[in-house]
Amino acid sequence: MSQKQANVDLNEVAKFDALASSWWDLEGQSKPLHDLNPIRLAYTAERTSLKDANVIDVGCGGGILSEALAKSGAHVTGIDMGEMPLNIAKLHALEEGLTIHYQQITAEEMAAQNKEQYDAVTCLEMLEHVPDPASIISACADLVKPGGDVFFSTLNRHPKAYLLAVLGAEYIMKMLPKGTHDYKRFIRPAELSAWCRQAGLKVKDVTGMNYNPLTRQFSLGNDVKVNYLIHCKKI
Repeated sequence: MSQKQANVDLNEVAKFDALASSWWDLEGQSKPLHDLNPIRLAYTAERTSLKDANVIDVGCGGGILSEALAKSGAHVTGIDMGEMPLNIAKLHALEEGLTIHYQQITAEEMAAQNKEQYDAVTCLEMLEHVPDPASIISACADLVKPGGDVFFSTLNRHPKAYLLAVLGAEYIMKMLPKGTHDYKRFIRPAELSAWCRQAGLKVKDVTGMNYNPLTRQFSLGNDVKVNYLIHCKKI
């Protein structure tokens, strides 16, 4: 399979490989993901039953969300194309006594092998890092069972997102390594919603994820200009 067919940006994979060693350092470069994780989990748990559900976390990285889903009672599969983050994820799950099935495989390949096998799919903070996000969305739709739930989150291609998520987070506050995000790859909610509908998903909710630099806390709200979550149902 060619790199184009695999829908993988090797430069993006390398970025997250470089972060792998600090993935579970709560005060390290992955701190924003740890800070964000509780509201991501709460949003998901409010909209789908996680107890004994088969859930796949697409673009799982080092397993921060995957572990939270497993601790909520789900049977979790995590997939990613970064070998080093996956190794960290496997080791950390072992240390935590969690059974999570991690695989280095693309969403498209996984969907071809496991069509309609999952009760819920999560794909958070991943779409802005691939060449063809619509292909990932289609794969997620193929992975979930009819009537199942699919969750996406990404960054809005809006000036406020550039100011806060790129200039602010990467260059001024240094919350993230420089070059973590490419503004051109940010996705407007209307674009993401259209791709979801094309993939046979019904958009049920769009909610913003907002960061307060004074309290250094994330919260859910109506402002979708920076980060946002989308909940969909398989038609």
